Amino acid sequence: MYLTSCLYVKMHATYKTIISYFCPISMQISNSEKLFEKAKQLFPGGVNSPVRAFKSVGGTPLFIKKGKGAHIWDADGNEFVDFCCSWGPLILGHANAKVLSAVNETMQNGTSFGAPTELENQLAELILQNNRFIQKIRFVSSGTEAVMSAIRLARGFSKKNKIIKFEGCYHGHSDALLVKAGSGLVTFGNSSSAGVPESIVAETISIPLNNKEAVIQAFAQNKNNVACVIIEPIPANNGLLLQDQSFLEFLRDLCNKEGSLLIFDEVISGFRVGFTGAAGLYNIQPDICTYGKIIGGGFPVGAYGASKEIMACVSPEGAVYQAGTLSGNPVAMAAGIAQLSECLKPDFYQTLAKKTTYLLDGIRAVNPLPFMKLFQMGSIFWIAFTEKDKIQSAEDIDADSMKYYRGLYHRLLENGVYLGPSGYEVGFVGEAHTYEDLDKTIQAFKISLTSLV
Repeated sequence: MYLTSCLYVKMHATYKTIISYFCPISMQISNSEKLFEKAKQLFPGGVNSPVRAFKSVGGTPLFIKKGKGAHIWDADGNEFVDFCCSWGPLILGHANAKVLSAVNETMQNGTSFGAPTELENQLAELILQNNRFIQKIRFVSSGTEAVMSAIRLARGFSKKNKIIKFEGCYHGHSDALLVKAGSGLVTFGNSSSAGVPESIVAETISIPLNNKEAVIQAFAQNKNNVACVIIEPIPANNGLLLQDQSFLEFLRDLCNKEGSLLIFDEVISGFRVGFTGAAGLYNIQPDICTYGKIIGGGFPVGAYGASKEIMACVSPEGAVYQAGTLSGNPVAMAAGIAQLSECLKPDFYQTLAKKTTYLLDGIRAVNPLPFMKLFQMGSIFWIAFTEKDKIQSAEDIDADSMKYYRGLYHRLLENGVYLGPSGYEVGFVGEAHTYEDLDKTIQAFKISLTSLV
């Protein structure tokens, strides 16, 4: 509706000044529309990952042509300040010179061998020497694969079957973790995807976040048969559902008592809130950690790590089988070495957190909506339309509030700011974001929120 009003005003010469202020970017997305129509003939829903289809915000998804630093350009040449950052891993920004240099040099010698390379050793040493929470690591090709492997490892090590997960935490699309909860504190085995047998998800217990009683009840009902508890220690896939440290410490203590493993899914938080992720931030020792594409500079990669004792169960050393032709491929390893080396610079994460705070404080100062709240953890932030000052579980999010995000999202696009196309997704600030970018973003929010009112 807002776009329609913009087009109407453009027909009146006397309002040219107004329209240049409210719609500074020409949103002629005809090339994106053409590409999307073609894509729908090629891919289910026209995309290769569901959220890209813009179903949550409506309209035609933007097809991105290039990125540099903190900016991206779509197929029609429109430029945006990017706070999606490929869903987090581009902590240095797009096309970082040091990452590109390392990748280009490596590719001259080949892209993949399906055999060991020295670069695997170098990236592993870089991570292990600076992360006291894991002693050995195994590289894989995605966060989903890392979590799937970690679950198998937990079951193989513990000789138990059940796993406990939490509503509002997403752990990839492996069968055992595509579970939704029904009524009651503890809910068993309801698949949230067609094609997942109930017999598989029956082994998964899904319970509310931040609910100690539910966890205790789950262990009591499955005495001596809970292999692991898996949680995003900083839940950031269904809003930013920040947990009290006491709840995470409670999980650690209970797992110790019950002889179960605690898995921290740090696919988003790992190397993003600090080099040692949420484990380091809260100083809590998980039994297994999983990581995502940030360790590969944005290339397809993931990893899981644990103590030497637990990792000894992984094939070929142990009986827990896991393999991958592209695991540890040299291109991703080279990119990861380049990126994580930059992340180890003094005050790297403090600088990112400071930028993020500057951005959010600026938005708060121009926000006319008392029911729009901003939540932050380090360089991760989330926009929520709520009266609540704290949101710690999925059930605290009002689904109807997403209509406000849809309106804000398209107004921000009109004003040159790109966020993830869903109100449940978080945003990210990276090293490439300048204070000029942040000031432009604050001004874009001011214009967009005023028009939304």
